[in-house]
Amino acid sequence: MPVYKAPVDDVMFLLNDVFPIERHNNLPGFADATPDVVEAVLSEGAKLCEEAFAPLNLSGDQEGCVRHPDGSVSTPKGFKEAYDAYTGGGWMGLSMPEEYGGQGLPSTLNTVMQEFVSSANLALAMYPGLTQGAIAALLVHAPADIKKTYVPKMVEGTWTGTMNLTEPHCGTDLGLLKTKAVPNGDGTYSITGTKIFISAGEHDMVENIVHLVLARIEGAPAGTKGISLFVVPKFLVKGDGSLGERNGVSCGSIEHKMGIHGNATCVMNYDGAKGWLIGEANRGLNAMFVMMNEARMAVGVQGLSQSEVAYQNAVAYAKDRLQGRALTGAKYPDKPADPIIVHPDVRRTLLSIKAFNEGARALLVWTALKSDIAHRSSDAAERQSADDHMGLLTPVVKGVLTDLGFDNAVKAQQMFGGHGYIEESGMSQFVRDARIAMIYEGANGIQAMDLVGRKLAKDGGRAVMGFFNEVGAFCQENANDESLKGFVAPLQKGLADLQQATMWFMNNAMAKPDNAGAGATDYMHLFGIVALGYMWAKMAKAANVRKAQGDGAADKMDAKLMTGRFFMERLMPETATRLACITTGADATMAMPAEAF
Repeated sequence: MPVYKAPVDDVMFLLNDVFPIERHNNLPGFADATPDVVEAVLSEGAKLCEEAFAPLNLSGDQEGCVRHPDGSVSTPKGFKEAYDAYTGGGWMGLSMPEEYGGQGLPSTLNTVMQEFVSSANLALAMYPGLTQGAIAALLVHAPADIKKTYVPKMVEGTWTGTMNLTEPHCGTDLGLLKTKAVPNGDGTYSITGTKIFISAGEHDMVENIVHLVLARIEGAPAGTKGISLFVVPKFLVKGDGSLGERNGVSCGSIEHKMGIHGNATCVMNYDGAKGWLIGEANRGLNAMFVMMNEARMAVGVQGLSQSEVAYQNAVAYAKDRLQGRALTGAKYPDKPADPIIVHPDVRRTLLSIKAFNEGARALLVWTALKSDIAHRSSDAAERQSADDHMGLLTPVVKGVLTDLGFDNAVKAQQMFGGHGYIEESGMSQFVRDARIAMIYEGANGIQAMDLVGRKLAKDGGRAVMGFFNEVGAFCQENANDESLKGFVAPLQKGLADLQQATMWFMNNAMAKPDNAGAGATDYMHLFGIVALGYMWAKMAKAANVRKAQGDGAADKMDAKLMTGRFFMERLMPETATRLACITTGADATMAMPAEAF
């Protein structure tokens, strides 16, 4: 049975030493988030994940979801009880507004909790995760009466939410969408169409499911400018808040998938279902993008989560599995062989994963804090800077963390040899589950094009220049710190590569857009490496300070610094390779005629 232990200590190091959460006590909800309270909250959340979620991960994968002839869907054994434990503990509303029944704590804590629950059981974690995204969209765009009707029940967890975008003939290109909405004359609309790949579209864990559905109102313009967003509940809600008759929405089938078997990924049929407009007519994508951006960040968290749980199991196996002798002589002469963790290539593999995990966790915490500032600060300039960061880093977090999260799950599986290919070890599930994160909420190639094609030039390049200036200022301020010598110089080199790649696009992509398309993924990963390198430099600085305090954390800080040095020496140099690929341009990529492939 695979194991999982939530990395509470590592998160507390980030929130206390690297990005001190107490600096933000001026923001609503932060004053209550003292270090002691945060540690108590996360420790309790870790216990739930380790004891209620993780034990169901393997069995949920094996059992999967079942659709019955009446269209209802059963989730794997134990899922409902674990979900009830999650909602009963108030985790759904951890960072939701108090006026809707939430606790109002920083959304940063919810981001951390998302990692824990996703590592423990990704398929189960998706049910509340999607609901939180739906709540976010409703809070920003729904009229007051809709919020009052739906949000408290969703925060409570007795109702869940979904996002309905994709149709059989259109995925990324939503301008091709065919689902239609016909006005009923009473302020409601009749929704008809089919949506596919709808996560948590039908299940047996709650009494109602609130679908957010993109559709085109009759007579609306073609393309994306004619799309509207509607709330379409599984059961209609009466004036007193109780449930009424079944709406015209049903699950036509469950998709047979590579992974996340415990999540009901449904084909949803809308047959004159009653819906209510959310936001302005024909501006549904604006409203849905609130949920999509929330979801993209959450999917980045999923990439880290599968890398982390796969790593933990690979380390446990590497310490236990006896195979061969160390190249420098037997390390355990009393045993028939040494554990494989003595071998350099095993250590290289494990350190590559560990260095990513800790850097990615820091990147997510940093970005989550920016999200809190963007949504809670009263300072307009501070909000703008934080919002710039979110817009720029969202495609990087989604694309890079899920690409590397999957790669790391494969690396961790490799540590098991043939046992990793056997289902009972659980390692193949981490690989299969991690794979979807590279695809949904915008495939990673689309994330790369969003970064290069939209985010770099947005507002005259204000966001990317802000990032360059911040990283550059850190390097300058710490250039003479001997304890950071192995961190600042590689970070400066990586930043220079990123700036050179950005300038190359400015000079070569306007006249020839294929240059941007051919280099976009390399650029996204180059950006990601520099962002992770910046996180490691900041963690190294904090670790040195913590180590000097002599509070008994020296061993942990030494391990942190050793991991950081590995990142800088073995992973950071990839920026040069990515830059070389980008500056070759698109000629070799686009030269071959389609029939020659």
